[in-house]
Amino acid sequence: MGSVVLRNITKSYGAVQVLHGINLDIEDGEFTVLVGPSGCGKSTLLRSIAGLETISGGEIAVDDTVINTLAPKERDIAMVFQNYALYPHMTVAKNMGFSLRLSKESKEEIDRKVNAAAEVLDLTALLDRYPRQLSGGQRQRVAMGRAIVRDPKVFLFDEPLSNLDAKLRVQMRSEIKELHQRLKTTTIYVTHDQIEAMTMADKIVVMRGGHVEQIGSPLELYDNPASVFVAGFIGSPSMNFISAKKIGDGMQTDAGAPLGAVNAGGQEGQSVIAGFRPEDIILSDQGIAATVALIEPTGAETQLTLRTGTDSIIMTTRDRVHQSPGDTVHFQVAPGKLHCFDAQSELTLKAGLDA
Repeated sequence: MGSVVLRNITKSYGAVQVLHGINLDIEDGEFTVLVGPSGCGKSTLLRSIAGLETISGGEIAVDDTVINTLAPKERDIAMVFQNYALYPHMTVAKNMGFSLRLSKESKEEIDRKVNAAAEVLDLTALLDRYPRQLSGGQRQRVAMGRAIVRDPKVFLFDEPLSNLDAKLRVQMRSEIKELHQRLKTTTIYVTHDQIEAMTMADKIVVMRGGHVEQIGSPLELYDNPASVFVAGFIGSPSMNFISAKKIGDGMQTDAGAPLGAVNAGGQEGQSVIAGFRPEDIILSDQGIAATVALIEPTGAETQLTLRTGTDSIIMTTRDRVHQSPGDTVHFQVAPGKLHCFDAQSELTLKAGLDA
């Protein structure tokens, strides 16, 4: 078992508070990703769970046992760092078995656990090599192996792929997800890359300024963002936003162009922010007039930048594009794909609720 419960976690450095009452429940075996921009507090929260930071208030519990006062080595938690943190003078085998030697386990047991982890991570042929003889991806697997041999209740990953090139990041992303599916160990993973969060997570925790903005599955956050921040952070390219007004059961732009129906609350004439995904834009003979500013083919998809007044709209399509930069087009938003946010709070306006 390895459930993790955080209750009202706060953290301050002097007069500066960096975590503001974080509450989070992580189920046993769940892969949870903490995501957000630099400085949002996600790494501080992860290090607090590991015991590398002392929290200012609240409780951290693993399997119903409060671990606030326990030393890191007593928490039954293994952490994989961004910079691998391998000992350069030790072989792969000795790096992986280091924590077991500190625990005074027998040589036979250490060898058994190291060999088992090496087989899982495809490191068996590299056990006698030193870190300097390994690629970045191999070093990262060694760091993961060092965590696996401990058979902890919880794995913590602190931006483990940020030092790798783009192609290797994609490969390692898949390997970590497959590893989790085999081991089924509770995993908390920190990244600023929302693509990593979307592809790897069972549950995503979006953080901003030391607060939790929203918690949910990847598709829950993508389809039903709770705020403009979440809507803009989750998804690549990010959601488009236009200033608008709530009119009847729909919205119209400040210029008076209708955007379509929306299932949202709010007052008649209320200032709102209309949001829509790039893939939900449809070119048509009617709708909002725009000028094609840029066309970027990527192979399977083509991305268009449309300009309407002072707004730049990103559209993606799998259809072949016959327009050219400078052409005038009209676009609509696919039915049911409009999002409505209050202009002041930037929170979503849900059906039946007023701002």
